[in-house]
Amino acid sequence: MKNKILIIDDEISVLEMLKTYFELMGFNVYTATNGNDGINKLSFDPDIILLDVTMPDMDGYEVCQKIRNYINVPIVFLTAKADESDKIHGLMVGGDDYILKPFSLDELNARVMAHIRRDSRNNNRNKILNIEQLRIDYDAKTVSIGDYFINFTKTEFEIIELLSKNRGIVFDKETIYEKLWGFDKMGDSEGITEHVRRIRHKIKKIYLDNNIAEKNLIETVWGVGYKWIL
Repeated sequence: MKNKILIIDDEISVLEMLKTYFELMGFNVYTATNGNDGINKLSFDPDIILLDVTMPDMDGYEVCQKIRNYINVPIVFLTAKADESDKIHGLMVGGDDYILKPFSLDELNARVMAHIRRDSRNNNRNKILNIEQLRIDYDAKTVSIGDYFINFTKTEFEIIELLSKNRGIVFDKETIYEKLWGFDKMGDSEGITEHVRRIRHKIKKIYLDNNIAEKNLIETVWGVGYKWIL
């Protein structure tokens, strides 16, 4: 499976150069020319993000802070600012690394691969989500609330896994279908609505049957799709 990289930079020439290079290195590359577009591209679930600091409207530091509300992947700042205070600020707002422009593409690739390897090792050690009384074991493919396990189908669990690992990101039905089964799978994305309805029903039943304060886990964003909010 190819690694996915998201590059956010308002300099088109830099964006095109990096896109061409990382595609040659075997990546699936997604690009954005501003912060808002970059945040929207998080739905592609990148493995790493390259983020320019100096951009109009919303600089890289603010973009980084917003990204951290949605996804936890390595973020490497790209910048011409060489001051130590700038580097410290970048790391304090949630960045993982800092590379100065102009840079060596080979060095950048080496850093990218190092972060991906490190992140993969961390993910392998942490395959359980605990939030309040909810527990999701992604390896065992189980969901429990308190001491009570919920019996989900394979498809229902896959939807839960996708949404819960991307908290706050809105996925439309077509994107959920594509991520679970790909473009070539025969079927109808409208079925996602029914799967979500069943997930909610099963969760609500556990809360009600066991007198546990009910929490809304999956929110409908009307006209758009669904997001995990707990």
